[in-house]
Amino acid sequence: MDELTESTCIICGEPKMEGIHIVSEFICDACEAEMVHTDVQEEKYHFFIHRMKQIWVEKNV
Repeated sequence: MDELTESTCIICGEPKMEGIHIVSEFICDACEAEMVHTDVQEEKYHFFIHRMKQIWVEKNV
């Protein structure tokens, strides 16, 4: 059985126990749920896109 470890979310910057790992980055469950329910017309959507770009920038540096 896997033991839960705390990771820092790239969206909110908070250490959390549960969420998803994409490449080498972590997104907490709360931020993932908010992203999924955010309409593309909302200003917050662009914030999420900007934060998620970190995944690809850090991978390609």
